[in-house]
Amino acid sequence: MTAEAAATAPLDEASASFGSNAIRLTLREWIVSGTIIWFAAISVPRVWRNVERFAAPADFRVPYALSEDYWTYQQLVQDTVDKGQVLVIGDSVIWGEYVTPDATFSHFLNRHLGRHNFVNGGLNGSHSLALSGLVRHHAHRLRDTQVILHCNLLWMSSVERDLQTDREFTFNHPALVPQFWPRIPCYKAPVDERIGVCIDRNIGIRSWVHHLRIRDFESLDVPSWSFEYPYTNPLSQVHFSQIQPLNQPHSSPTSWTERGIEAQDIPWIDLDTSLQWQGFCDTVELLQTRRNSVFVVVGPFNEHLLTETSSQRYRTMKQAAEAWLRKKRIPYSLPRLLPSEEYGDASHPLAAGYARLAQQIYADAAFQRWLEVE
Repeated sequence: MTAEAAATAPLDEASASFGSNAIRLTLREWIVSGTIIWFAAISVPRVWRNVERFAAPADFRVPYALSEDYWTYQQLVQDTVDKGQVLVIGDSVIWGEYVTPDATFSHFLNRHLGRHNFVNGGLNGSHSLALSGLVRHHAHRLRDTQVILHCNLLWMSSVERDLQTDREFTFNHPALVPQFWPRIPCYKAPVDERIGVCIDRNIGIRSWVHHLRIRDFESLDVPSWSFEYPYTNPLSQVHFSQIQPLNQPHSSPTSWTERGIEAQDIPWIDLDTSLQWQGFCDTVELLQTRRNSVFVVVGPFNEHLLTETSSQRYRTMKQAAEAWLRKKRIPYSLPRLLPSEEYGDASHPLAAGYARLAQQIYADAAFQRWLEVE
């Protein structure tokens, strides 16, 4: 049959069903193709770690722009474990909202110790449920070491912060919270999106792709970024240098009274029904399951801005948290209330507050015993 006749000849039923495919793979070819894709998905992230080398200098903290770049957090965990240092895990209180990187809690702990041993593992906006997901899915290498964990009871201060309200609203780090169980009432993401989050957690290349999007492409995928910058080569955006945190506070270092914050009648949540408290407990138990020695710092919350009735409720909650830590035989410290002028808001100290807090913790006999164990 000539080429012209073949082109005009009608397709049989079997051929017609695949008529839109220019290339048809045999079963063996599908297996080979799948193997190549699987190998690339496994090897590319591992190779990239050697190309984009991560080494946290003293007083490093995850740059604010990379707060949802969990690839970078994985690298920070690995670097900390490799150096035999102690990771201090927590939210923006540990991160240092109102201070520069060299005026955080971990910095002043290192000053008292006389060497760089405590690493700032704070992540901006990471409420207790998010911290649980962060440790579970992105800190696998945190094993057989010492860990300081911050407990910020602010996340149990209302049904909104505890994520218990049925009204949908935006909260930080939705990709870190449980997608199906326990149910989070205010989290209304569709099922396909939740499944996608679960897949991303377990496939390393997805975390790597997300890392590149945040770091190099303004959190956009390449097609969307190319639409915004049609005359720029996407490859020119990819770089291998490590992004360093800005040497400045994220928010103005002003005390809460100067900011005009008034006394608040915060309701607080019963720990027995709190989702955020359950997230904190899960984080402690997960760290212990991985044979880590955990030391918990509770607070310091700014009780100066509470009404008398709210302050009483807070003290009751703090006592319940302390009772749980004692029952579980977890070493902990409840630092004294800082002077009013050393708070920036309800829970974030200013530089002088961090210096005082670190002094209190370092002088705590329970902390010294915990340090000496290892």
